[in-house]
Amino acid sequence: MRNSIDFSNKVVFVAGGTSGINLGVAEGFARAGARLAVLSRSQDKVDAAVEKLSAYGESAMGVAADVRDYEAVEDAFRKARTEAGPVDVLVSGAAGNFPARALDMSSNGFRAVVDIDLVGTYHVMRAGYDVLRKPGACVINISAPQAFVPAPLQSHVCAAKAGVDMLTRVLALEWGGAGVQVNSIVPGPIRDTEGMARLAPTESMQQAVANSVPLKRMGEKEDVASFALALASPLGAYVSGAVIPVDGGWSLTGFGEMMSQLADMIQQSKTG
Repeated sequence: MRNSIDFSNKVVFVAGGTSGINLGVAEGFARAGARLAVLSRSQDKVDAAVEKLSAYGESAMGVAADVRDYEAVEDAFRKARTEAGPVDVLVSGAAGNFPARALDMSSNGFRAVVDIDLVGTYHVMRAGYDVLRKPGACVINISAPQAFVPAPLQSHVCAAKAGVDMLTRVLALEWGGAGVQVNSIVPGPIRDTEGMARLAPTESMQQAVANSVPLKRMGEKEDVASFALALASPLGAYVSGAVIPVDGGWSLTGFGEMMSQLADMIQQSKTG
C-alpha cells in the first residue's frame, strides 16, 4: 500500500498493535513515516512487531503490558514518551473474544472480555491522555459491529464494545476542548485475523461470511489501516465522536443474520 498521507515526525502508539488488525494499522502508519510504539501482553509478540515495523525505516519501540493493569499501562506510556516523544495518534485495539452462548459462559469468561475490551480501552485512553500532544492529537478506538448489532454467541463482546463506543462519544465531548479528536472505527470481517478464525473456523464458514457482505468480499487489514490514516490526517481533522463502520456494508444487513447462522453451525459441530 502506498500512502500519500505523510506522518513523518509523528508518534503513533498502538495498544494491541502486535497482531491482526492492529498490527496492520501500525504498519500503515509506519509506511507513512511515523515513529511507532506498540503494546501487548506478550514480550515475544512485542519484539517481533518492533522488528517488523522497524523495517519500514523509522524507529519503533514496544512494551509488554496487560491493558487490564492500569499502572503497567501508565508505565508503558511514560516509556514511550521518554523514547519517542509526545503521542500524536493513539490507537486502542486490545480485544478478546470467543464464541459462547450466555448460558454456557462462566462469569469469569464474561468478565475477561469486558475487562480487556472495555476496561482495557479506558485504561489506555486515560493513561494515554497525559502523553498526547495537545491540541491536535487523534485517538482511535477499534470497535466491532457487536457494539450495535446483537449477535448470538457474543453477549460478552456486544456488552463490552457497546461500552467502548459510548466511551468514545463521552470522551470526544470531554476532550474536545483540549483539541483532541476521539473516534471509533468498526471493522467488518477482515481476512487472516485471529478474530475471524475463531468466529468462522472453516473455509465454508468464511465463504458464507464473505457472501453476506454487500461488497461480496472480506476486508483486508489495509482497508482498516487506510481509513485510520485518513482519520488521523488533516483530511479528518473535523471528525470527532464518530463511530464509523469499515465493513463493506456488513453491519447494514448481513452481520446479525450471519452470526445466527454461525451460531447454528458451531452448535451443530459441538453436538455432532
